[in-house]
Amino acid sequence: MVVLAASVISKSGKVIVSRQFVDMTRYRIEGLLAAFPKLVGTGKQHTFVEAENVRYVYQPIETLFLVVVTNKQSNILEDLETLRLLSKLVPEYAMGLDEEGIGKAAFELIFAFDEVISLGHRENVTIAQVKQYCEMESHEEKLHKLVIESKVHDVKEVMKRKANEIDRSKIEKTRGDKGGFMSLQSMGSGRIESSLSDIAISRSNSGGFGSGSGFGLNSDVDSYSTKPKGRPPSAATAPPKGSGMQLGKMKKSNPLLESLKAEGEVIVDEVQPASLKSKSAAPPPTDPITLTVEEKINVSLRRDGALSSFDVQGQLSLQILEEKDAYIQVQVESGGNPGILFKTHPNINKELFASENILGLKDPNRPFPIGQLGDGVGLLKWRMQGADESALPLTINCWPSVSGNDTYVNIEYEASSVFDLQNVVISVPLPALREVPNVRQIDGEWRYDSRNSILEWSVVLIDNSNRSGAMEFIVPATDPSNFYPISVRFSANSTFSDLKVVNVLPLKQGPTPKYTQRILLQTENYQVV
Repeated sequence: MVVLAASVISKSGKVIVSRQFVDMTRYRIEGLLAAFPKLVGTGKQHTFVEAENVRYVYQPIETLFLVVVTNKQSNILEDLETLRLLSKLVPEYAMGLDEEGIGKAAFELIFAFDEVISLGHRENVTIAQVKQYCEMESHEEKLHKLVIESKVHDVKEVMKRKANEIDRSKIEKTRGDKGGFMSLQSMGSGRIESSLSDIAISRSNSGGFGSGSGFGLNSDVDSYSTKPKGRPPSAATAPPKGSGMQLGKMKKSNPLLESLKAEGEVIVDEVQPASLKSKSAAPPPTDPITLTVEEKINVSLRRDGALSSFDVQGQLSLQILEEKDAYIQVQVESGGNPGILFKTHPNINKELFASENILGLKDPNRPFPIGQLGDGVGLLKWRMQGADESALPLTINCWPSVSGNDTYVNIEYEASSVFDLQNVVISVPLPALREVPNVRQIDGEWRYDSRNSILEWSVVLIDNSNRSGAMEFIVPATDPSNFYPISVRFSANSTFSDLKVVNVLPLKQGPTPKYTQRILLQTENYQVV
């Protein structure tokens, strides 16, 4: 048996992917594949067709054809076995069985075809072996990447040292010429601004307004942090010692580097700069004042539907763009849920909040911080724990049953009428499959991630029109525990606390400032285990 080429083409003869295993010109293979659709008849049950010099062994894949071109002296049984193996590899690497999906996975398919066919002859391999060979890691490649990273790091360190030397030489020159402290202050203004900016970032991320003795930084420091920075933060001098100034923790050892060192390789340790955790980018505020009510829910459900753990944490954040709008008080109202406990920031007047539901500073002559990065500065926090099943926004029930050589899985969801859920995604883990699961019925859309073996069921919006839904799919017989844990993620525009901002009260004469209110409930960890 000699396989001339393995190709995926459209029904019109357009070549999407083709791998030749013998010396053959491009015009030759294009001519052979262009003639194939004319030879295939309609309504026939054959899986092969012969031309004058070659034989086409083919299999339809939705709107495409998987074609193996061989010579006429080859064994047809061997050809069919090769075709069967290739047909199982195509769904493993292509995200979709159409022209776009096949084109994006072209190189992966070519590498997989090379593992199955060598010099025109089929290798005795399985699907699992092909995937293992294609994903096999290279020790030399890892070592090369580590060496490149260490060189880049060394160059960055040299650049930092040179920049510091240039800064010091400028300062010494200015000090020698004028001998005054004001010149030194002007030369280091960029460093002061960077240090103060880092202080503002550290304190805003920790949810605080400043030290216990006063509300945040004074007005001079606020004006510094809002100016354009003269130098990047990397050139800033070391900030003064104090609470809230730790920018990183002790570096953990890299297991890969340790294993390479144990094998006798010389590795330069890589030092990564500490960085703040990135959050999903929210749209930048356009109104002078932005108030964000955000709740994050953590739920763990057992397979029988019982509630194992329930926790909701919320926060009201304030973001102000200009200092003239920072002299305000915020009036709020909540839904009166007795299971929610509110806690105000230490610099907020607790008596005023308890009596009138107004959030204001203890010292009304001080402004709120302005220009806060990220989600702003936290004014109010709350927490809700230990609720029953009736408080859940969404419940999931999974019913797997084995029948013969197949496992029938029925999953249903039931949503509470209190929340309208958006962008709902239910992720069901599956055992390693050779083919895409057979989804027989679904309310919504589905997507199969073959690399991670996860079936994702997505519903754009759950409201009064679809408070319940179901999905049924079939996979080969397997243990029912393989379908857990089921992960769920969604968001909503209403919260458990039902906290809302009623009004923003100015403390100085002038019109009431405009403000925007954002309300968001989102999942942090929502699982059926």
